[in-house]
Amino acid sequence: METITIPKGFRVTPEQFDQLADAEQLARLELTEHGELIVMSPTGGTAGGKNFNLYLDIGIWNRQTKLGKAFDSSTIFVLPNGARRSPDVSWIRLERWNQLTQAQQDGFPPIAPDFVIELVSSSDLKNQRYENLQVKMQEYLDNEVQLGWLIEPKAKTVEIYRPGQTVEILNNPRTLAGEDVLPGFILDLSEIL
Repeated sequence: METITIPKGFRVTPEQFDQLADAEQLARLELTEHGELIVMSPTGGTAGGKNFNLYLDIGIWNRQTKLGKAFDSSTIFVLPNGARRSPDVSWIRLERWNQLTQAQQDGFPPIAPDFVIELVSSSDLKNQRYENLQVKMQEYLDNEVQLGWLIEPKAKTVEIYRPGQTVEILNNPRTLAGEDVLPGFILDLSEIL
């Protein structure tokens, strides 16, 4: 099997991206609003376990409340700016999700989640991609996301992103509240930080 190296800043059209993402051998891809193709590294065991716990906690809350739809990191959303992004964990209010056609729900949904989580992995730190994640979080806000958490387990910090507000940085928090976006949701961070 031949390895393909994609140069930094390589650009493709949205249609070419859709074709690449359909290819089975290419997993985690994203596309910026400027057409830059981003290949996401697979997570290691530690980050994968933490991502699973985050998704599970949101999923359990969502199943109990039936307020929306929760998604894992394999879901790509087409944001209003045209970027194709795949948050580690995301959630959309049911009334917004139900406005999409069945074809839109089955494909890459053309909608920004209401809530996103990005978890900083060891490979993100090793490859100096932390700043890229911060830019991605701001892009989410600029595209209708209402609440975002950037969780950095090694530093035990959480950056909270809200529209029209400066980023709030918490050091070693025990819990996070879903605020008005995820009413009644409390995330216990003991398994994450």
